[in-house]
Amino acid sequence: MKIYESLEDIKNIEETVVALGNFDGVHKGHQQIIERTVRTAKAMDLKSAVFTFSNHPSTILGHGDPVKNILYAEEKTRIIEEMGINYLINIPFTKEILFMPPEKFVEKILVDCLHIKEAYCGFNYSFGYRASGTPEVLMHEGLKHGFGLHVQEPYKIDGIVVSSTYIRELITDGRMEEATKFMGRMYAIGGEVIVGNKLGRTIGFPTMNLVIDETMITPPNGVYITYCTVDGVRYPAVTNVGNKPTIGEYAKNIETHIFNYDEDTYGKHINVEFVKWTRPEQKFAGIDELKNQIQSDCIQAKAYHRERGML
Repeated sequence: MKIYESLEDIKNIEETVVALGNFDGVHKGHQQIIERTVRTAKAMDLKSAVFTFSNHPSTILGHGDPVKNILYAEEKTRIIEEMGINYLINIPFTKEILFMPPEKFVEKILVDCLHIKEAYCGFNYSFGYRASGTPEVLMHEGLKHGFGLHVQEPYKIDGIVVSSTYIRELITDGRMEEATKFMGRMYAIGGEVIVGNKLGRTIGFPTMNLVIDETMITPPNGVYITYCTVDGVRYPAVTNVGNKPTIGEYAKNIETHIFNYDEDTYGKHINVEFVKWTRPEQKFAGIDELKNQIQSDCIQAKAYHRERGML
């Protein structure tokens, strides 16, 4: 997959079928748009492309806090590539694009740069100045410039429209199993393992500590059944998200314990997939009470993993 990070880098690109959207979660609805784009491009002997932005438009719009990410940028790229896309146009959303009239957006970007022949987008896709570009506007411009448009109707699961906004709500509420169903994969947090207070090791439950990435949406404080990938190997695990109220005042972080594993992971990059929330974070009377609860948490998580052949 060829990746373009600015429009100026696009030179002599072949004619394309383009999926248009933010694709910030590459969720089930997004996946259908991309899959249809790839199939049509192959049928028409054209190149498939995804046009998206490297930053969420909320970072430029300035209406409140920027929207939190569901996926890391590199993960978004990997998923799109695995779906068979030829070109990923992943450019910054800038004030220039913000104030660009829809007609100019179509002419200068889709027609002149991408040589578009077919387009796919969601029913609520918007573009151009004040988001005045709609699927209806895109269809009108397609007739003028000679490209076709396919608009995906709302994609629903259990009667609920799949959207990144709804998925953020599920993650924020700790409803990880539902988030998995709507995303098509488990929500995951990755990062470099840092040195913690080493309390877990002293009570028989060594953990790997990650700092919360403030740009990412994060689940609520509590204990979760998880999987943890280290050096390319996926292990059954249990994870605590929180502030460690029993032992002091700490910033919110992530502590993961892999069963039957005691390797040195400091400085390594790990990836934690969230399967299921089991209980809220609690403040215990002391270390012994905390240790007993951790043992109970591990028993519950082990039973889950054992049922699935992971232990």
